[in-house]
Amino acid sequence: MEQSKTGGWRTNKWIRAAIPALLLHCSIGTVYCWSVFSQEIADYIGFQKSAVEWAFSFAIFFLGMSAAFLGNIVEKDIHKSSLIATICFSVGMALTGFFIYYGGNHPGSYVSLIGIFISYGFIMGVGLGTGYLSPVKTLMLWFKDKKGLATGLAVAGFGAAKAIASPIMTSILNNVEGGIYKMFIILACVYFVMMFVGHLLLKKPDDWHEPTGGEKAPTIMETLKTKPLTNYIGIWLMFYINITCGLALISQEKSILKCIGLVGAAGIISSVSAIFNAGGRLGFSAWADHLKDRNTIYKLIFILSIVFTAIVMITNGIVNGGGNTLLIVLVLGLIFMVNAGYGGGFSNVPTLLSDHYGMGSISAIHGITLSAWAFAGLTGNQLATFIVNHSGEWIKIGEYDVNPVGYQNVLYATIVLYIIALCACMFLVKPSGKDAK
Repeated sequence: MEQSKTGGWRTNKWIRAAIPALLLHCSIGTVYCWSVFSQEIADYIGFQKSAVEWAFSFAIFFLGMSAAFLGNIVEKDIHKSSLIATICFSVGMALTGFFIYYGGNHPGSYVSLIGIFISYGFIMGVGLGTGYLSPVKTLMLWFKDKKGLATGLAVAGFGAAKAIASPIMTSILNNVEGGIYKMFIILACVYFVMMFVGHLLLKKPDDWHEPTGGEKAPTIMETLKTKPLTNYIGIWLMFYINITCGLALISQEKSILKCIGLVGAAGIISSVSAIFNAGGRLGFSAWADHLKDRNTIYKLIFILSIVFTAIVMITNGIVNGGGNTLLIVLVLGLIFMVNAGYGGGFSNVPTLLSDHYGMGSISAIHGITLSAWAFAGLTGNQLATFIVNHSGEWIKIGEYDVNPVGYQNVLYATIVLYIIALCACMFLVKPSGKDAK
């Protein structure tokens, strides 16, 4: 849609869609900074890290479930949904800081731990789900000819948030006394301002009118019935598997780097991984705009993921990688590819759904599809942890306890899942032709 010559900033697609989407997604995307401070939280409140880790799993679960159940609110009123997101995310973050402070004064208190679960997991999770959904349909309406580029730009902000916020969080933790709880309160204020500005700016184009009055909007089930149900099942399944495999490998990334002798470069590699994640979100979705069938991108993601995984499996790269430059390059290639495919899977879902089912109920359908993210958030990390804890052997590499065979065995599970996802992509999801409006 071209900018109106008379409307100025009020009809500028960058100001009314792209910038507010980035403000919202760059804020809520910091949920992926969890690994930066999770150990500090555990030490400060007197619990094992494994107990505290559930806060992140709950946050991802409630992100997906709130998106699924509140998708209709987003469909009807993006101003209400973006305000809910702003309040829930910033209040949840501030309350997390409060319960960390409480736990510091009452070490081992379950009040603190449960408070963090509720604040970071549930309240912030609702903010995450509504905040993630709110700008997506608006972007696709403003950028009708480049829907992938537009949604990729915003979702890339979600992926890049970790690279932007991690150094800031680390600086606060290192330089502010009692930094862990103060960090949450400071950032809650910063993100409230960013998200509230995004909420004020976000607006659908004037020529788009949601069905009202006598116009009866189709229900989600009526919309889904326009294609065989297996079509939607295929989209949901491949989205779920892509996230599960991504989380399974990404959750073990730092340990894998220890095995191949790169723990000293873990910070740099983590930043590069975040860049690949964000680049995959933008690049794969922008590329898909030029393809007749957007599902081709998923076929490419899964084939590349299978190839890179198979190469590291065949060479036993994680086990034998220490000191072997070629194997180190192959393992890093796998890590970067999985990050790029993980990101690309997110950015292509809303546009793939719109190609198949049209724009009428896209927020609600996208919301239900994000339930795959909720369940993957509970299974991805846990799948890898189970395999590592029940196979292989723990050994010492320098000062670190690692299980190279266990990390290598995770790949056997992910390659099987990637093959299932590719089959779903090829045989269940029919070509869309990009004819849905």
